[in-house]
Amino acid sequence: MDLEARAHSEHAHELRLWLRLLTCSQLIEKRVRTGLREQFDTTLPRFDLMAQLERHPDGLKMKELSHRLMVTGGNVTGITDQLVAEGLVERQAVDGDRRAFRVRLTPGGRSAFERMAVQHEQWIVAAFEGLSPRELEQLHKLLGQVKQHQLDINQRLGPEAE
Repeated sequence: MDLEARAHSEHAHELRLWLRLLTCSQLIEKRVRTGLREQFDTTLPRFDLMAQLERHPDGLKMKELSHRLMVTGGNVTGITDQLVAEGLVERQAVDGDRRAFRVRLTPGGRSAFERMAVQHEQWIVAAFEGLSPRELEQLHKLLGQVKQHQLDINQRLGPEAE
């Protein structure tokens, strides 16, 4: 049973919409997780970490990675340790800070990530094949409005809203 099944017609339409968005997100994520595991013997958190590093060829400090991935430093350290052991990422000392390390993709890690990213994009495209280009554009625009409204609310509420 998915989250959407919890909603009933007497619930606010907005609540039912929220649950539908969550359900869609979970179904797509499940497909991506399964595909990464079956085709690349990896996990979504590992893919996400490599995606951050791919966007920053000079690497990122562990703290920056943790912030960007919205996970604890311990989670980033564990994933990084695995990827280092596999030769997909490397740690480099940060000048002037003996405790900090910068993490970046190795050439092999970049190549592996590029293969995964192509397939990841195909999975996402397939998830939306049931919509026409016009419908995709409408959905993107509408969700953009929801996003902007939430950003406005969060800005009014201040840092405690995050």
